[in-house]
Amino acid sequence: MAVARRIVAAASLAAKEYALGVMPAGGKITRPEEVAEAKLFIQQAQFDISALPATARARADRGLARLGQMLKRLAPPDSVTRETDSLVALITSAAGGPKVLEPLPPTPPSLARGAVVFHEQCAACHGEGGRGNGPKAKSVKGPPPADLTDPSVMRGTTMLEIFRRVAIGVPGTSMPEFAEDLSEQDRWAVSAYVAAMQYGGSATAATFAAVRRQVDSALATGSDKIAFDAYLTFEQVETEVRARNAGLASDLESAFAWLRVRATRADANEKHVIRERLLAGLERAERAVADRPSAMNLFVASFFLLLREGFEAILIVAALMAFLAKAGAAERRREVARGAWLAVAASLLTWALIELLFQITPGQREAIEGGTMLIAAAVLFYVSYWLLSKIEAAKWTAFVKGKMQSALSSGSGVALTAVAFLAVYREGFETILFYKALFTSAGAMGVSVLGGIAAGAVGLVIIYLAINQLGLRVAMKPFFAITGAMLYYMAFVFAGKGIAELQEARIVPLTIIEGAPRLPVFGIYPTVESLVMQGALLALAIVAAAWALRPKPSRGSAESNLLRAK
Repeated sequence: MAVARRIVAAASLAAKEYALGVMPAGGKITRPEEVAEAKLFIQQAQFDISALPATARARADRGLARLGQMLKRLAPPDSVTRETDSLVALITSAAGGPKVLEPLPPTPPSLARGAVVFHEQCAACHGEGGRGNGPKAKSVKGPPPADLTDPSVMRGTTMLEIFRRVAIGVPGTSMPEFAEDLSEQDRWAVSAYVAAMQYGGSATAATFAAVRRQVDSALATGSDKIAFDAYLTFEQVETEVRARNAGLASDLESAFAWLRVRATRADANEKHVIRERLLAGLERAERAVADRPSAMNLFVASFFLLLREGFEAILIVAALMAFLAKAGAAERRREVARGAWLAVAASLLTWALIELLFQITPGQREAIEGGTMLIAAAVLFYVSYWLLSKIEAAKWTAFVKGKMQSALSSGSGVALTAVAFLAVYREGFETILFYKALFTSAGAMGVSVLGGIAAGAVGLVIIYLAINQLGLRVAMKPFFAITGAMLYYMAFVFAGKGIAELQEARIVPLTIIEGAPRLPVFGIYPTVESLVMQGALLALAIVAAAWALRPKPSRGSAESNLLRAK
């Protein structure tokens, strides 16, 4: 069994390296080092032929000999791959099938264990960060250790291929074989760790990237074997996808079955349909299992949100109280306080009603959540822009003062209470909207949002005591500038995640942009729809900033222009 694995690994790696070093049509070498490495892998496989079962030995020997000749005459890589596939199928069948010969790990390999193994076995050459700069890197014989974090070096390399290299080594280099030194579990762990390096350490991201590459390769070459390999790679995350969205997992299973059956016979239009269906499904699946926001980001966003909105509410109540004092009606502050507390109670009731709405409409949950996040994004963007906020605040203050004057003139306590209620409930409703969007974004990590609320409440108490007991003056411009920037960040994130929720509800289409970034912490996904929305938000921010920073005419020049006009 071990010999069969070595031969299959060496032949498969040879075909992979050869394809990297020769023109697609063959006949011309583009990267001599890759071709040389492929020939060494073939030679390594030939050394082990004699240990194969007698039923497969002769045919395998002839197959390796043919591969060696094809490499010498620089045959097209596709033909080398087909010959290699035939050889691998022969040896695999003789060994008892793929699940016997090279079984995938039953559970996802441990990245933590992989990091330990990498530190012990690989860091001396590859460096702790995998950049090929370890203490032994300059003294090794042959090619220098590879930079495992470089996408151009690791492009197209699957976890299985890394596992094979770890097992049998790389001939002609300082990379030794570890099949005897490391258990199979440790080899899978370090392979997963290495595969994740170019994806910021995410094994899940590495797996989905590998599946996408294999889907493209299967359709480009018309290979049902590569299509099957793509499904086997997807199986590494399928259990988690099924746990979070069973319907999506079933849809992807059907799509992979369609790929395996039609990869060799589909025309260009059918291949396009298969590819679009799989890429859209894989995007949804990766969001389901990998889109987990940082606990610290959620905590900070929640903290600043409550601090900003709570402080504004305090300022409004203080302004109302000050207005009454100036108007000589300080004894009527109790009516304003009653309105403020009623607004707080109404805000809590509104939150309860919104939660009830989400509970009684489970079928439309994604649509409602997506709509909520987009509305929150629009409001957050508006209040985050300091110039518009200043204009809006001036209008709002004038409106409230006018209502207060009317209520005071009427002598009605109910009218005063109503004005205070309206002023505070407005802030409360905004806060509910923002927090509902934040909790939706947090998913199962809502405890971080609750922690931010608790910390924000403590901060508000401290600010209130500092202002009223110590006479502290808050620097308003820096405070609102910092919190405004945080609100804009949240608006940007909510815009991307809101579109994502509507895509899950199948209300908004999902069109993949190949090569686009995936940064869930910023709500950035590689789809046309989400990036267009966020691009528009960014463009509006640039226009707003340019408007705010535009040169303003001095008073003297304005008066001069007025005289000339006369």
